[in-house]
Amino acid sequence: MADPASSHAPPQPKGATGVLVLADGSLIWGKGFGAAGDAVGEVCFNTAMTGYQEVMTDPSYAGQIVTFTFPHIGNVGTNDEDIESLVEGAVGCVVREEVTPQSNFRAQRDFVQWLSDNGKIGLAGVDTRALTRRVRMQGAPNAVIAHSPDGRFDIPALLAKAQAWPGLEGMDLAKIVSRSGEEGWEGSTWTLGHGYGSSAADNRPHVVAMDFGAKDNIFRNLVKAGARVTVVPATTALDEILAHKPDGVFLSNGPGDPAATGEYAVPVIKALLDRDIPTFGICLGHQMLALAAGARTAKMHQGHRGANHPVQRTGGGW
Repeated sequence: MADPASSHAPPQPKGATGVLVLADGSLIWGKGFGAAGDAVGEVCFNTAMTGYQEVMTDPSYAGQIVTFTFPHIGNVGTNDEDIESLVEGAVGCVVREEVTPQSNFRAQRDFVQWLSDNGKIGLAGVDTRALTRRVRMQGAPNAVIAHSPDGRFDIPALLAKAQAWPGLEGMDLAKIVSRSGEEGWEGSTWTLGHGYGSSAADNRPHVVAMDFGAKDNIFRNLVKAGARVTVVPATTALDEILAHKPDGVFLSNGPGDPAATGEYAVPVIKALLDRDIPTFGICLGHQMLALAAGARTAKMHQGHRGANHPVQRTGGGW
């Protein structure tokens, strides 16, 4: 990881068709795959061993480049059932091993082609352990991920793009990834051989879900838990929510800075709390609920993204 402006920077390795250009000038070379071009974002890491397609289509990763710590990514291919959202997700990914041919009976296309079809860039052959340690120690850097099949890159231009990007702090991305209209959610959870089920009768408790960039699986599990779900956009006004006569209001996950999204969402959440309407959230929604209750939020140094989330018990009973 060397400064491209330095006379000691190593030359581009032979056969390198991809590069990650960090805002501090560091270069990480590899083999590009997926879409050709470049994209700017914040480099983070994800520790999950499975579910890479779900991660890449999770709107919470909008504006981010995901480094997968598990070395073998893409080997089970992709399918249309494991997509979390059709709106913007991660802009690219960094992996250790090159993607091997798909090997799964549910696969409909390979990961490389799927990335290309969806305009997302991949970079393989990277020491992801070293990159993860860097993110852990120094925080999540801004960077540009680039793929050029002919191996030609304008490194100064890519570096300038990485340095000019303002970063996620203070950025409201929920408006970009939220639904534009109201939707009565009908899907339930998935079972092998049957796909996604449908929701039951309308006499279930009614939950209005505010979409700040939600994963579809959250709504499916609300249905599984016994709710009738109506999904509304992030900017929905209080009166519109109350018109549904909700038994509860759910605040979804999503990308960006909760304080920025909270500029318009927190007053609505406060009003819901004042009316004693049961309100709960996850991820971004949980953070905005905290803001509405008088707390403050701060961007974590590197965050935690993965399938297992550690919890520390600091004392007292449950």
